[in-house]
Amino acid sequence: MPETTFTVRWPDDTVQHCYSPSLVVHDHLSAGHDYPVEEFTARCRTALTEASDRVRARYGMACTAALAQLSDIERRAAGQAGRVHVLALEPPLPQETP
Repeated sequence: MPETTFTVRWPDDTVQHCYSPSLVVHDHLSAGHDYPVEEFTARCRTALTEASDRVRARYGMACTAALAQLSDIERRAAGQAGRVHVLALEPPLPQETP
């Protein structure tokens, strides 16, 4: 499965590098966008749960790395207010040709 890393800047100015075992995170976050902490957390919850479910469907078990990443994001979000800036998603999705 293709994996994705996404880099974000939290309202306290810390930068975090995050992991997803699937490209599905591209469906929920966009590089260069800001999200309120609550919305960012909800989007990550949806994306990382979906990514873990894809791993389960393919390999018969959930992706503990995705679930651990979600837990870390939720822990960080609990103490912050403001907006999270998505700096990058790697690899980028291939450009679709019309």
